[in-house]
Amino acid sequence: MDRVRPALPTGEEKARAVRLMFDAIAPRYDLLNRLLTLRMDVGWRRRAVRALALGPGAVVIDVACGTGDLCRALGARGYRPIGVDLSLGMLTCGRTRTSAPLVQGDALRLPLPDAAVEGATNGFALRNLVDLGAFFDELARVVRPGGRIALLDVAEPLNPVLRAGHAMYFGHVVPHVGGLLSDADAYRYLPRSVAYLPPPTTMLERLAASGFGAVERRLLSGGIAQLVTATRQLTTSPP
Repeated sequence: MDRVRPALPTGEEKARAVRLMFDAIAPRYDLLNRLLTLRMDVGWRRRAVRALALGPGAVVIDVACGTGDLCRALGARGYRPIGVDLSLGMLTCGRTRTSAPLVQGDALRLPLPDAAVEGATNGFALRNLVDLGAFFDELARVVRPGGRIALLDVAEPLNPVLRAGHAMYFGHVVPHVGGLLSDADAYRYLPRSVAYLPPPTTMLERLAASGFGAVERRLLSGGIAQLVTATRQLTTSPP
């Protein structure tokens, strides 16, 4: 008999579970990212940073920054990154060589005034947020008109053969390797957390409703990852 999986947490229970989970896996998080993606995650982050297409010295907030991977890529591109993450454990393991400030904070209540930054990024954390629509509204609040955002997350390949292979890898290999090298429960949760993501069309429409234009979604590496980019509109109605 198949074991019944527990329901995925929601609301404040989800926020607490996510924080504790990332605190637990922080010490080996970067190692497992490189190993489980065959270092493709490095290229995905660089592509997200290039997609911002902002001027030199632009201030960019990386929300759910973890140990600072995207902050380092932003600094290498000539931007001035600020990292925010809910997990103190991840921030403690941060390795930012660009002297980016790393701040513990909630993605839905960013510690910034209105229109404070030229850009924003998010790397593989959309599905871990309690309220994705509220997060898009918060990005619209802190990003200046004309600013850019680049959001990365996992995806499912369109090709049925690739989709089946990816499901096997993500659903079985990732939890097994993660359990050997880090926390088994966390790496069983991460593949299941894809269920939190809304359909692509719904996500893009909600992003536009928050005040972003030129919304675009690109599939990366055969469709196992996605990059969503958008520009903060100059004039918008309140979300």
